[in-house]
Amino acid sequence: MGRVAFFLIVVGKKLSRNVKESNMSSIPISVEGFELVKRDLERLKQERPAVIQAIKEAREEGDLSENAGYDAARERQGMLEARIGNIESRMARFNVIDMRTLGGERVTYGATIELEDLETGEMRVYTLVGPDETDYVKGSISVLSPVAKAVLGKEEGDEVVVDAPRGKIHYEIVSVSFNGPVITLE
Repeated sequence: MGRVAFFLIVVGKKLSRNVKESNMSSIPISVEGFELVKRDLERLKQERPAVIQAIKEAREEGDLSENAGYDAARERQGMLEARIGNIESRMARFNVIDMRTLGGERVTYGATIELEDLETGEMRVYTLVGPDETDYVKGSISVLSPVAKAVLGKEEGDEVVVDAPRGKIHYEIVSVSFNGPVITLE
């Protein structure tokens, strides 16, 4: 009887861990990032009538089996609907965060971190944001990136190792700050 109870406990833990790993229940996003995604969704929805009209016009040309215009319009419609569906399913899981309210000493979503490559001395500055608002050129990286995963929960002075294509990179966290939104709405 002891073995049965042990088996049930182990299986229960394994199942709950797998559920957590496979179910990304929320996706962090800033208020400004959420607004941009909403605008993108509305723009895509406004394209629907033009795509439907293109399909209608192509259908009127006759034989659909050899109608490249019809095929192209249907493909465009499929891609448009897939993009709309993708955005809508992600929006349902968004955890909208006001970056102006964030702070602390540990690296979390919204933190701007300065890292020093301990091998080369090169300094890098990143702001950790959600996967839908990253802009590497502007220094914002996803909280799901290898660098972010290595630094999350750490604080100034901590050393971390990042697995990168060029190998393991050793960084020291030089500073952690919270500077507010990285996206500006126009």
